[in-house]
Amino acid sequence: MFSLVQKRRAFYLFSAAVIIPGLLIMLYSLATTGSLFRLSNDFVGGSIYELTYTAVGANESNIREVFTTNGNNDISIQQLGDPNDPSGINRWSVRASFQDAAVSDAILEQLGSLAPLDLDNLRVEQVSPTVGQEVTQAAVVAVLLATGVVTLFIVIAFRQVPNAFRYGLCAIAAMVHDVLAVCGVMSLMGLLLGWEVDALFLTAVLTVVGYSIQDTIVMFDRIRENIPKHLGEPYETIVNRSVLETMHRSLATQLNAFFVMIAILLFGGESIKQFIGILFIGLLTGTYSSIFIAVPLLVSIQKGEIPFFRPQPPKRKTADAEA
Repeated sequence: MFSLVQKRRAFYLFSAAVIIPGLLIMLYSLATTGSLFRLSNDFVGGSIYELTYTAVGANESNIREVFTTNGNNDISIQQLGDPNDPSGINRWSVRASFQDAAVSDAILEQLGSLAPLDLDNLRVEQVSPTVGQEVTQAAVVAVLLATGVVTLFIVIAFRQVPNAFRYGLCAIAAMVHDVLAVCGVMSLMGLLLGWEVDALFLTAVLTVVGYSIQDTIVMFDRIRENIPKHLGEPYETIVNRSVLETMHRSLATQLNAFFVMIAILLFGGESIKQFIGILFIGLLTGTYSSIFIAVPLLVSIQKGEIPFFRPQPPKRKTADAEA
């Protein structure tokens, strides 16, 4: 029988080769931009204006002047689409600080005077800094709460298995592995392509956590079933048999989702591609971690390869106790 868990050190090294560069990228982003990721208005507050002009006349210089005259000095302007479109249509994305309704209306009026503005395709999004802070706090609480609930569930569900807490710990380790991998990719894409962390990114992360935990529990459940069936066999053999028995079901389930996401990435709209791309990366690493991280960690803990989990040698009886 092919022994998968015996190659666990190679799996750990591969994961380290993915996660450590991701952590370094996040630190680089923090050093250069002041944030681990490029954050959207959902978290930091501010305004986003997406403008579509149907004729020439608007350019970066006069758009910037409109915002600076209304008290916005820290703005980011990006032209979207083809700047040399023969139809004269040009699109712009502007990020600025938060404004109240009166200032926003004045800005839109002045932007409309630069060139004919397509009001049907106009998008204005305003998020106050207070709301952004509340969203950030809610995101942190949601992830911590999910972690606690998952650990408690696994400990209760596996209470009849020796050292049930180890199963919960390994599931959390796999979940952290997936979150770090996704965050590293998101930080890199923020530096290269300007991807921003928004509420959809949080949705993708929580979805990845759910898929990862589901796969891991399926693996652990088969181990729990096989332990009493194969009493006397080495723990490593039981775990390896359980993985091989359930791997095909895990891969078949994830492949269905992968095909759908690839189709959306190829033919879907631009607004959803970032979300689907992060979700695809997360489910890919979630499938990997359930099979090649969570389960091998159980064996590593059982064999005393993890610090603080090494089995203690039996205490020797003292002479007084023997007497």
